[in-house]
Amino acid sequence: MKIDDLTISKSIIASYMEKFLASLEVDVALVGAGPSNLIAGYYLAKAGLKAVVFESKLAPGGGMWGGGMMFNEIVVQDDAIHIVEELGIAHHPKGNGQYTMDSVEATSTIVSSCVKSGTTIFNLVKVTDVLFRQEAGQSRVSGLVINWSPVETLELHVDPLGIKASFVVDGTGHPAEICRIVTRKMGVKLNTKTGGVVGEMPLWAEKGEQFTVANTGEVFPGLYVAGMAANNVFGGPRMGPIFGGMLLSGRKVAEIISLKSKK
Repeated sequence: MKIDDLTISKSIIASYMEKFLASLEVDVALVGAGPSNLIAGYYLAKAGLKAVVFESKLAPGGGMWGGGMMFNEIVVQDDAIHIVEELGIAHHPKGNGQYTMDSVEATSTIVSSCVKSGTTIFNLVKVTDVLFRQEAGQSRVSGLVINWSPVETLELHVDPLGIKASFVVDGTGHPAEICRIVTRKMGVKLNTKTGGVVGEMPLWAEKGEQFTVANTGEVFPGLYVAGMAANNVFGGPRMGPIFGGMLLSGRKVAEIISLKSKK
């Protein structure tokens, strides 16, 4: 078989453009490919919604890859074990309702499950802004502004592109980047006790896990938070290398959006 370099290039460009053009208008745009947004993408697709994930880094998966302090094992608790079992991730009981998982297997399986469900992931794409519109006299987040990550890193003067989305999920983790953009640029208040991003508290795994799930939801019309972004926005403690709350948060935001999309 002859391998033609030009054909390789054409195939890559044509396939990517087809995928990219199909993602310019979606039901749900998820910012950040950490575990919460990947799980959300998985369940959103299963619910029949068109979703896309934008990740600024090369590898999707967020902080799961490194385990705890580069020991590539992570913990998940009883509350979320049904999601682990649904995805077919190997897990090992350690007592007190806790299980360990190989972080590489867990992360790669979650990434693969998200893509196979029908949700598209774009890596090396940086979300730099949001689109907003006025609906019935109220401001609403209605899409995203994106650029290549290297363009932003090198601070090149290259204009971005916009995509339309009925719902946007900030899953950018500790920075809560999209919520900060909205409060800074739109001058609006979020659904928090301060009206802004409250900020993350020190580590307390038990409280952090509960807080993550409890505060997953809409923080501004059209804008939702999941995972560690929910902790940062609402002012909860971080939880370290236990990921049950992250998985449950992803499923919860998918359920909330799925129900709202039907109204």
